[in-house]
Amino acid sequence: MEMVNLSLTEAYALAFSVLRGNGFSEAHAAAVAKNVTHGERDGCASHGLWRLLGIVETLRKGKVSPDAEPVITDTAPAIVKADAGGAFSLLTFERALPLLMEKARHSGIAALAINRCVHFSALFADVEPLTEAGLVALATTPSHAWVAPAGGTQPLFGTNPIAFGWPRGDKPPFIFDMATSAAARGEIQLHQRAGKPVPEGWGIDAQGKPTTDAQAILDGAMLTFGGHKGSALAAMVELLAGPLIGDMTSAESLAWDEGAGGLPYGGELILALDPTRFLGNDAAAHLARAETLFRGMTQQGARLPGERRYQSRERANRNGLEITLTLFNDISELLKSSS
Repeated sequence: MEMVNLSLTEAYALAFSVLRGNGFSEAHAAAVAKNVTHGERDGCASHGLWRLLGIVETLRKGKVSPDAEPVITDTAPAIVKADAGGAFSLLTFERALPLLMEKARHSGIAALAINRCVHFSALFADVEPLTEAGLVALATTPSHAWVAPAGGTQPLFGTNPIAFGWPRGDKPPFIFDMATSAAARGEIQLHQRAGKPVPEGWGIDAQGKPTTDAQAILDGAMLTFGGHKGSALAAMVELLAGPLIGDMTSAESLAWDEGAGGLPYGGELILALDPTRFLGNDAAAHLARAETLFRGMTQQGARLPGERRYQSRERANRNGLEITLTLFNDISELLKSSS
């Protein structure tokens, strides 16, 4: 398979040019280009440069605002509300992040509710800035109704990811970012694009039968991980980042899309907790105890979540990125068709 090598600077410039050329404002284009470049850098191809195809398609179908200015509202001592105005979530998150951190340090815990946003990005990008600031973080969001509940055969839940981050001082933070579905939808789409079967247990066809055919799953329903356990967590995400913050469930998001094929529309909930406010002068000692837990995992040969992401980041910083020539050409076509 023929590959194209890009430096991180070249990848960002390509993404930024595509987004600006298709009508995104400079601020939104910068936030989105940074996100997809970093996704590719970190080895997360399902949320990397490939996402530009769906991003531009969503704009062309009129399902995302290219230039809405975020509105940040200080609604309570420990709550920040941010209205994305129908734009992608990333710029709104950047603008609301300082107030979220300020409130977390003041109260010990704070929440950010992002409303009316279109969401495509991996959630580890939203918790990592909080861990870098020494905070513990949790983020979650619904998506479109693509996933059947345990025991069901029809899509009801989104992929409904949950991300958690724990600061580790001068070490990379402990971060996991997992869909409550058996796989991210982007992974199934990448398999479909490559003409490869997916592993068993990822989804069912339109008749509710198990299948490893990626297209059949996209036309049918994805499955939750861990059966009823993943299904319960998916329902929790629907409630926390849907009705609790006054936004859409995954089924409502899909109905709002009206078959256009745009990216999910709704809300995101992010929690930030400050260990120093919980623990005071004992914070350092208790954070050191957490390191004992991590050592106990690695000494048994277990891999800490995020390790491969950090390794991929180091390689990309040294050697740049490699994407298929087919993907590079598809992204380049977006730039040509915008002129």
